[in-house]
Amino acid sequence: MPAVKRLLRAWRAGRGKKSALDDLGDAIRAVELHRETFTSTHAAVVALLMKEGLAENTALALADCWLMHDDFLLASLDGHFDFVVGNPPYVRQELIPAPLLAEYRGRYPTMYDRADLYIPFIERSLSALSKGGNLGFICADRWMKNRYGGPLRSLVAEQFHLKIHVDMVDTPAFHSKVIAYPAITIISRETPGATRIAHRPAIDRATLTKLAEALRAKTLPQDCGSVRELARVTDGTQPWLLESADQMALIRRLEQQFPTLEEAGCRVGIGVATGADKAFIGDFDTLDVEPDRKLPLVTTRDIASGEVTWQGQGVVNPFADTGGLVDLQDYPRLRRHLESRREIIAGRHCAQKSPANWYRTIDRITPALACKPKLLIPDIKGEAHIVFEDGKLYPHHNLYFVISEQWDLRALQAVMLSAVTRLFVATYSTKMRGGFLRFQAQYLRRLRLPHWQSVPEPLRRELIEAAKTRDMQACNRGAFKLYGLSHDEKSDLGGNGK
Repeated sequence: MPAVKRLLRAWRAGRGKKSALDDLGDAIRAVELHRETFTSTHAAVVALLMKEGLAENTALALADCWLMHDDFLLASLDGHFDFVVGNPPYVRQELIPAPLLAEYRGRYPTMYDRADLYIPFIERSLSALSKGGNLGFICADRWMKNRYGGPLRSLVAEQFHLKIHVDMVDTPAFHSKVIAYPAITIISRETPGATRIAHRPAIDRATLTKLAEALRAKTLPQDCGSVRELARVTDGTQPWLLESADQMALIRRLEQQFPTLEEAGCRVGIGVATGADKAFIGDFDTLDVEPDRKLPLVTTRDIASGEVTWQGQGVVNPFADTGGLVDLQDYPRLRRHLESRREIIAGRHCAQKSPANWYRTIDRITPALACKPKLLIPDIKGEAHIVFEDGKLYPHHNLYFVISEQWDLRALQAVMLSAVTRLFVATYSTKMRGGFLRFQAQYLRRLRLPHWQSVPEPLRRELIEAAKTRDMQACNRGAFKLYGLSHDEKSDLGGNGK
């Protein structure tokens, strides 16, 4: 409605030579799939136009030109547009009917991996821009860093200019609470250049007016501390690094100088997902199955203190050590346990896809993992929460784990508790409400780490001792030495150069 009012003011100020319908009929295209929303919006537009002095037949004709009841991803749109604005829908692929999903995939190459529906919305909108045109979306920022956003990031890097990024994490952008906060992103069809970036603006008229002026200024004002410019944010499919220039330079240096965590001899994984925890998980001592058919299970509650305090949970293991599922005829207690819960277990999607294997867990269970010392990391945390487990427990699916045959895990724990690791995760991770970060495998694998054999013995001992005492400052000092950080680089990480 504000856009319509502005359009009418501009038309009147320009003294249009033709009728409102002739002059303005091609000014707007708005697409809405939901019928009730379309109908109510159409009525509201007609009422507004009549209130602004247009005849009813003209108001109806303009509303019919402007508003389309259609699927934006399938609708026919003539010509190109100077501006595209929106808040695209968030719809997971599992909720899209298979034939429709196939049609979307056929039309939109950026719908890659497990991309949410907002990804092809952005692609379609970019393709609709005229030369010099601008796209402005308020949208979840996950695509800017995670795997499924790679093709869309590549498209932007090759053909467009990421002009503006306003981070809305922990900003009350909506009337209702949302877990993953969005960003406001302006992308134009023009030669790429520097990106203007703002973080977490206050939601009041004075602040936002000043912010908008700075973001749109031809030259960024000298005294504008809330907005800064970064060059080369887009880089093919690579995640967009939107932190400070100094921190980005440090990330790039470490990435060039050191191998990845897994190249340095570590492996990142995630614990078991059963698909039916109530059926497969219970008190270890009272799980009435054969002793070799259950494993002690570690969950996030067991490591809340920063150390492992096992609360006695166990998980049923239906897999044979040699591969495949065990024959239930060989395990009468296991068979009885599973059969008594068959309705829950067999109702899972994975069981319906393969009825003969109805009693398998979603993820394969490998008992040898329980016996390996490991670092355990919960998915969502405000700070790094890296817990050492000495090789007795099997991780649940809400825990990531790191194992290594080369690195001493206590020393690695100190490194992963340090500000260096937090910088990597904060840079690549999507942020959640409350400033929480996602410590997921895809971000942990981006960590850089020297090979263990290159670490001097005194530094090894320093890192191990820092982890055992959980002295965060000592972890930082050891990690800063490990990576050879300069005085300024330490300061960029809050280390005061020490």
